Amino acid sequence: MLPALERADQELDAYLRQHYPDVARAWPIPAMRALRAQVAGERLDLAHDFTAQRHITMQRAFAACGLAEAPLDVLWDIYFTARNSVELYADSLPALQRITAVFPVASLTNGNADLDMIGIRAHFAHHICARDTGVAKPDPRIFSMAAERLGIAPGEILHVGDDPVLDVAGAREAGLRTAWINRERVAWPEALGAAPELDLADMTALADWLEAQ
Repeated sequence: MLPALERADQELDAYLRQHYPDVARAWPIPAMRALRAQVAGERLDLAHDFTAQRHITMQRAFAACGLAEAPLDVLWDIYFTARNSVELYADSLPALQRITAVFPVASLTNGNADLDMIGIRAHFAHHICARDTGVAKPDPRIFSMAAERLGIAPGEILHVGDDPVLDVAGAREAGLRTAWINRERVAWPEALGAAPELDLADMTALADWLEAQ
């Protein structure tokens, strides 16, 4: 997802440079990111809603340049489209197809991932978004919501993710089993406690493990 997020920031910046050069000069990408982090720190009530955080960020950036109204609909459409222009890892889709042929799978996102735009919606039985549920990973409640949607006890669910804190620690606290997609093959952060049940190099390894069970 990271390249898509980088591209989204770049395309938004390109639009501002063309149509609102004063805003673009005052708020280059690093400054805009810093402003968004400031908004996130101030609005903890919106920790689950990245969309609202971005809207507030743009409003503040424009206001700081003496512009009362930011074209939020246009800006959001540019960002959202680029953010969901995702290039999947080569192993991801084949592995996902193998897994979902046997098991029901739910997706959990803190951000703005749109599975239809990405082209993988058909592989998921459920899609749980922090903005819709009011809580975000690693809050155990969002994992519990996934378990409820699936109709499966938490202890019988394997949560798979690449973030040690958001995915592994959060899911473990909610009582789920955990698998860490560790593509860089780095050591597990000991400060987070016990290592996940599975430490895997990629999604192919996950599909192989599940089939072996």
